[in-house]
Amino acid sequence: MDNQDWLAEQFDTNRTHLRAVAYRMLGSLSEADDAVQESWLRVSRADTSAVANLGGWLTTIVGRVCLDMLRSRRSRREESLETYVPDPILSREDAIDPEQEALLADSIGLGLLVVLDTLAPTERLVFVLHDVFAVSFEEIAPIVGRSPAATRQLASRARRRVRGEAAVPDADVVRQREVVQAFLAAAREGNFDRLVEVLDPDVVLRGDGGDQRPDLTRVIRGAANVARQALTFSQPAAVTYPALVNGAAGLLVAPGGEPLSVLAFTVTQGRIVQIDVLADPERLRQLDLTILDQ
Repeated sequence: MDNQDWLAEQFDTNRTHLRAVAYRMLGSLSEADDAVQESWLRVSRADTSAVANLGGWLTTIVGRVCLDMLRSRRSRREESLETYVPDPILSREDAIDPEQEALLADSIGLGLLVVLDTLAPTERLVFVLHDVFAVSFEEIAPIVGRSPAATRQLASRARRRVRGEAAVPDADVVRQREVVQAFLAAAREGNFDRLVEVLDPDVVLRGDGGDQRPDLTRVIRGAANVARQALTFSQPAAVTYPALVNGAAGLLVAPGGEPLSVLAFTVTQGRIVQIDVLADPERLRQLDLTILDQ
């Protein structure tokens, strides 16, 4: 086996890990795949003779690619950042395949991805590589063009932001499901008071309808306002599928088997503190919706 074949084999061995890094960096499955492909193009042209830790080196390569993509994307999407919902990963509640398990490791819920989207690109890179994947500050510093000490400060700032804004979901998925089902039942019954009971007073609903459904793109805050919105869009006959959305209890709304929206819930201390709704038809078509086959 020549060096190029060996390198390709090693890259494929690390591909799942690299895709997981890219997904945390970008919050987009399609962009994560693009980042991994671009990383391979760079790796295939690089001199690896002095590389001592191939896995760590590959991680920093995909980090560089994602940083470039984040900087470019942020300049294009600044105005819609508040309502943007990252790509969800849907799985059946009775089974998660190994690829999904790798992507969802380290509690990368949709709510956390929303918060990561508010970080500056360099902050997000440092946080993801160091706090999630244990890459050293010495290895990260050249990527962001900072000293290790300055890189450490970036991580600290990002960590404070994440801890201050990312709600920690209840660990018991069964209990999460009970709360989500109570929300769904109250909405179908038109029971405003019961809806308010299952919502945290400071709950935030974020909807992303994309270019095709701008009427669903909004941010709503407060239990009463979110409850009114739930009643407005409640359809007693709507077909919903229970699902794990990034490892937490969620719903897929698919009347007639056609995906209409994905709802991700963050449940903390028995109440819903965040609802993220992806209703963009174009992005829904790109999701793996094999859950419909259950």
